[in-house]
Amino acid sequence: MQIYGVALLAGCFLLGKYLGTLLGKSIGINGDVGGVGFAMILLMLISMYLRKKKWLLPETEKGIWFWSAIYIPVVVAMAATQNVKAAFTGGWVAIIAGLAVTLVSLFLVPLISRIGTKTPEDPLG
Repeated sequence: MQIYGVALLAGCFLLGKYLGTLLGKSIGINGDVGGVGFAMILLMLISMYLRKKKWLLPETEKGIWFWSAIYIPVVVAMAATQNVKAAFTGGWVAIIAGLAVTLVSLFLVPLISRIGTKTPEDPLG
């Protein structure tokens, strides 16, 4: 049995964790800052690129959709185990970073919700 999309997910996760660690070090935090978010963005961008180039087999595309769908609940479960008290005692940087990400996410919801929807003037729709 083959599991499609796992290599792409793993590569995006590792690169995202690396970028998150670099970001953490650049702002003076000894840890990963946003690595899972970077990984999710990379997964979306790379899969869109591969789809546009028609380099994805249908089975692989279905596998990527599956892993993309399951990725968010896994991340939420991982985040639920984080120590909130440690974040608050970590100083203002942790609090400001959390608030900034939350606000940016709230403003991006309408934009992201339009992705993939057909408009009446869409000639292909």
